[in-house]
Amino acid sequence: MCSASSASNDGLLKALNDSQRYLDIVHKAELSKHDAEWLIDTTVSNFANYYNSGFIEYRKSVAEAGDFAAVEWTGRGATFKDVLGREYIDCLGGFGLFNLGWTHPKVVGAVQAQLQKSPLPTQELLDPLRGMLAHLLAEITPGDIQYSFFVGSGTEAVEGAMKLAKLYTRKSGFIAAVRGFHGKTTGSLALTGKAIFRRPALPLHNNIYHVPYGDAEAVEQQLQVAREVGNDIAAVVMEPVQGEAGAIVPPDDFWPRLRQMCDEYEVLLIADEVQTGIGRTGKLWGVEHWNVAPDIITSAKALGGGVMPIGAFMSTPKIWSVLNSNPFIHTSTTGGNPLACAAAIAAINVTLEEGIVEQTAEKGDYFISHLKDIAARYSDIYTDITGKGLLIGQHFVNDDIGYAVASGLFKRGVLISGTLNNSRVIRVEPPLVITYQEIDTILNRLEDTLQELRTSASLFVADPAMPQALKEVTLAGESAIGGIAVA
Repeated sequence: MCSASSASNDGLLKALNDSQRYLDIVHKAELSKHDAEWLIDTTVSNFANYYNSGFIEYRKSVAEAGDFAAVEWTGRGATFKDVLGREYIDCLGGFGLFNLGWTHPKVVGAVQAQLQKSPLPTQELLDPLRGMLAHLLAEITPGDIQYSFFVGSGTEAVEGAMKLAKLYTRKSGFIAAVRGFHGKTTGSLALTGKAIFRRPALPLHNNIYHVPYGDAEAVEQQLQVAREVGNDIAAVVMEPVQGEAGAIVPPDDFWPRLRQMCDEYEVLLIADEVQTGIGRTGKLWGVEHWNVAPDIITSAKALGGGVMPIGAFMSTPKIWSVLNSNPFIHTSTTGGNPLACAAAIAAINVTLEEGIVEQTAEKGDYFISHLKDIAARYSDIYTDITGKGLLIGQHFVNDDIGYAVASGLFKRGVLISGTLNNSRVIRVEPPLVITYQEIDTILNRLEDTLQELRTSASLFVADPAMPQALKEVTLAGESAIGGIAVA
């Protein structure tokens, strides 16, 4: 029987050999067929055994793409290839990461240049790129926003915004929206308005109140009740357009009324622009559709240019005074590191230089109008098309219809977003640099998918694994389409 130390040494030797094999793959620009097949098998095995086996089941339409699962490898613009060289149009955009597409050369170049100098800060000296990025954000954010703090993700940005609001107002409560999404760490999760995420982690941050999104009267009623019973509210937190809920656009008077009410009741207004910011909705910031200046803005996802992870929460000098007076009350060892800041500086530059925001507004109008035409012709399948810019929701008549569309599109070389929890709405969220030719290709492949599903309805009935609700739709003589579950 071997000793614990010898077993440990055997494990370390295996880790050394495995890590070298993995590094060899990392350094290869191209893979042989043998290497590609090995990488696919290894990736599926590693996810199942060491990361999360649920991902394999959830990503079935991807993991079972032909004889070998689709494992991402490289991309440029709005297209990417898997390790076997199969090419896809990206209509998911990393849920908002890839506004500038895959590997934008100017963003990659900025990170590579900074990498040769200093990848991480000393923590003691002043790192110049953090100051540069903060200055740029002050120039491009609405209203009197001037100061920024940098983190590594959107949920951290929301956590920081909540903390800032509590420090400034000396109140603890928040009003958020049903079906809103703000992150999954415990503070931001308390704001998130979906039971499937919140319930397993209860109890969360108390003094949180959820109202229907877009219902200004419900917000005001909650503020009135809070004032009467002493539930001090620090801030109202909303997405300009709800993303995970399915690209839900509020009534045009909603954000102006929020601004008015927050001023009247002396609470802060926080715009969670983690997904909508940096051009996604056809404005640089989503709140600009309604000419509203919030007190605090969060940003992440696209801020890193699709190359580095970075998030930020930003506010006015008056509110930021509570951080200026104690700069160590909120810190991050790796947030706002030089590589991430270099990527964000380049991302802002490219967004402005290439007119990305204006392009997005035009492409969004084009895409939405054509999707509405399709929805009208398949009115027994679609209930609505919603969204602004290139944050678009396809709404179907039921959840089960979701799976076949995204699966059919993926087989046709289009990756579209889905979620385990709600396939009734499928987001269309491509890189903002997508071309009109690529949009037309997606629309054509969507038509092909719908037509095939309609003409092959009998095949669905014969499939014992087909969801019961979809069988019932087919047996009733209705046409059926679907897509991977999307949040």
